[in-house]
Order: sequence, then C-alpha cells, then structure tokens
Amino acid sequence: MIKMEAAIKEQKGKGKDEAASAKTVVIDATNLVLGRMAAKAAKQALNGGTVTVINCEKAVVTGNKKQIKDSYAAKFEIGQVNQGPYFPRRPDMLVRRTIRGMLPRKKPKGRAAYERIQCFVGIPSGVKAEDAKTLPEASAERIKKASYITVNELCKHLGHRMQEAVVAKG
Repeated sequence: MIKMEAAIKEQKGKGKDEAASAKTVVIDATNLVLGRMAAKAAKQALNGGTVTVINCEKAVVTGNKKQIKDSYAAKFEIGQVNQGPYFPRRPDMLVRRTIRGMLPRKKPKGRAAYERIQCFVGIPSGVKAEDAKTLPEASAERIKKASYITVNELCKHLGHRMQEAVVAKG
C-alpha cells in the first residue's frame, strides 16, 4: 500500500520535473554582478533546468578592488596543499564554484543541480550566442557608485595565465 502511494506521488511529480528539465538557459555573464547572476543560475538549476554560463571572465565582483583581491587570495592560504580545500584560479571554474556556494550541494537535489551547470570562458562552438540572455536585474550598470573588478582581472591576480587563442595562418 505504501509503495503504491509512493509510486503515485512519483508519477505526479514527474510531469513537473520533465517540463522543468527540458528548459535550457544560456546566460551571458558579460557585465553581470557575479553573486546576483550566480543566485539566478542556482535557482534555475534547482528548478530542474540546465544552465550554461558563457563569457565567465567578463562577470564583475563589486567592491573595493584591493579588498576583493586580498579576500580571494586569503582563500588559497586555508588548509594544506595536498588536502584542500581547493580553490579555482580559472574564471569559468571560479564562477562555477560561486554558483556551487548557493546550492545545497550535500543533498541529492543540490548535487543534481550542480551537475546541470556549465560555465565557459568565451563562447564555445556548441552554444549559439544568439540564444544567450542577459539578466537586467544582475547588471553592473544598475550599480552607479560601486567600484568593481572583472573575474578575469581577479583570476590574473590569483595566478591564472589565460591561454591566448591560437590563430592558424593559412
């Protein structure tokens, strides 16, 4: 009897999950505040959608540049080299880590949501740039007096060396 009730509840829930999982959202992070964009991406992933974030290096972190650099650099001093915690230096992984912080990643739904998140530097060949949307509520242009630093500048300060695109001659 209990198994039958569980099966009925599961079937009712499947309709919502299938509709939500069919949604794929491509977010262009250009000039978006990192935390606000990450919160929207995390919520979309928790609702069952697939989230792809492009141009991660162009997202911004608001605040005093020196304090931002110092606080992120201090995260590298925590723990031990072989045991972690590990903190990313690549812009796409730093954005993904920020989104991870907004998910209940130790619970099954949080782990599933984290797997549905993809972050890229630039625009990959498999993603159409026309499909990308921006989030006006997360735009850095809304914040008039705040200073900010881009994720690319922050990662360079942390020691990441961006590989330049190889241009084929021919």
